[in-house]
Amino acid sequence: MTTILGLNAYHGDSSACLIKDGVLVAAAEEERFRRIKHWAGFPTESVRYCLAEAGIKLADVQHVAVNQDARANLWRKIGFTLAHRPDLRFVLRKIRNKRERAGLAEVLAQSLGEPFHGRLHFVEHHLAHLASAFCVGPFAEATVVSVDAFGDFASAAWGVGRGSNIEVEGKVYFPHSLGAFYQALTQYLGFPHYGDEYKVMGLAPYGEPRHLGAMRDIVRLEANGRFKLNLRYFLHHLGKDEYFWESGEPVVGRLYSPALEELLGPARAEGAEITQRHKDIARSVQGMYEEAFFHLLNRLHERHGLDELALAGGCAMNSVANGKVYRNTPFKRMYVQSAAGDAGGAIGAAFVVWNELKGGRPEGGPPTTTHQIAREVLVGGAPSPRSVPESTTGRPGGGPPTTIRRLVMDHAYWGPQFSDEEIGGLLGAKAAEIAAQGCMVNRLENEAALCSQTAKAIADGKVVGWFQGRMEWGPRALGNRSILADPRRADMKDILNLKIKRRESFRPFAPSILREHVAEWFETDDDVPFMMQVYPIREEKRALIPAVTHVDGSGRLQTVTRDTNPLYYALIEAFRDLTGVPMLLNTSFNENEPVVCKPQEALDCFLRTKMDVLVLGEWVVERA
Repeated sequence: MTTILGLNAYHGDSSACLIKDGVLVAAAEEERFRRIKHWAGFPTESVRYCLAEAGIKLADVQHVAVNQDARANLWRKIGFTLAHRPDLRFVLRKIRNKRERAGLAEVLAQSLGEPFHGRLHFVEHHLAHLASAFCVGPFAEATVVSVDAFGDFASAAWGVGRGSNIEVEGKVYFPHSLGAFYQALTQYLGFPHYGDEYKVMGLAPYGEPRHLGAMRDIVRLEANGRFKLNLRYFLHHLGKDEYFWESGEPVVGRLYSPALEELLGPARAEGAEITQRHKDIARSVQGMYEEAFFHLLNRLHERHGLDELALAGGCAMNSVANGKVYRNTPFKRMYVQSAAGDAGGAIGAAFVVWNELKGGRPEGGPPTTTHQIAREVLVGGAPSPRSVPESTTGRPGGGPPTTIRRLVMDHAYWGPQFSDEEIGGLLGAKAAEIAAQGCMVNRLENEAALCSQTAKAIADGKVVGWFQGRMEWGPRALGNRSILADPRRADMKDILNLKIKRRESFRPFAPSILREHVAEWFETDDDVPFMMQVYPIREEKRALIPAVTHVDGSGRLQTVTRDTNPLYYALIEAFRDLTGVPMLLNTSFNENEPVVCKPQEALDCFLRTKMDVLVLGEWVVERA
């Protein structure tokens, strides 16, 4: 048996996963355990969980794969440093980061208090991203693309996944980056926190692209599909940006230069009024990102003629742009992993190592642009995972052909789960506190009754916390750690923000819809299991579901199948039978914190907010 621990460490969205003989066993992000958003550093608790889920000790782990390789693009790093002489702090920070990762084996053993006898593997950042989409995706052949801020001195990479190979054929290198562009403009718009880009994406539909001309001065498109930044508007290439962790939370210093304010006017201060000018700039930022993104994708489609796209990297979280891929490029099918950002690199790194061990580049061999991905077994893990037809491919080095069967990671439920007995014990211990708030506790062991009662509560306008099964992998709540409500209620968005979420009013809520009803309600018939695409809601349906219809008539949908989440499917089905609407409003189970992981956190969130009902497994807590 081969066990591989995959890590995203000393970076935002720190995470871990574990695979046994090529099959994913567990995956989780450290923020869920530490209770600090985007937690950076070493993912000790995620590792501890993965080992426990696999039923092994650290000494049983033979390989650790990290989604970073300090040797990658080394000559470009040296050349840039000699040519630009960046701030000394920039150089020292890079040296410190390299030392931290080099000592991972020791940190791993010390943090868990167990011996580690395995081998440490460093996987180039963007190769890990590409593998995280292609190695668990549904395509035997696809264009593969990674776009983010920076990793291993590059901000984007692309190529082709075909048979058992991922051939990386091009990159965009530091300091040019679509992720850095979007992050800098996010800061300019008064959203300074790490990961705030989704706020700009949510604000954009309220504006007009009146500043698109200025954006085209900031980002320059090249004939070959690449892009460059006009560096006069940025600071990161000077080494003056600060990137550090405060109690585990990533903090990024200002990325934009005074020239940006000369171009666009004064930056918005955090918490200041959002004016129409800010909305128009947000729309223009999104528009510029889409221009550059589709420019690259169209050139890649021209070059390869493949209709399938596997997409990863932090920018792959831009669900608005993802939802326009079919409209603005010739691609016909797309796969985006549920943790497309840096957390997902843990899975990508683990599968790179697994496939190299099973037939890829020989250990110690020279790096090549063609990275062998010999997928003898790919992750399934789902109830009834879909399979891709078998293909036969030769192993590198003249070895015998290998038959490869790929299984699709079509669900995201790889985190901790808790028994009904554990939940019952918690509710018993907290009985006095629960009763003090006038709440009643019942247990419904019949699944149909549980779904029927919960669906009726939602249809009656109640807000329900829904805690079931294994926690989701990635940033989205996908029906196991969710707050659910009635999408038909025009006032539900305000109710949720008043009772629980306390977030900006311009941010939309998402619909979870039964897969077979997608084409009736949306202008697509695509599989979107991870909320990674935004599509227009059919015009005649928008008035029926105002709580999940954004200002531009779109919705960030999640498609739900009976195979991948039978209980959540049954709940939506029960709501459909009551109302005729085959969807629920689904938002993450949290209150300005990471999504809840444990029953205790779900109960705490319920008791300190004005949520009406809490469903923990078979247990129902309801306010009188």
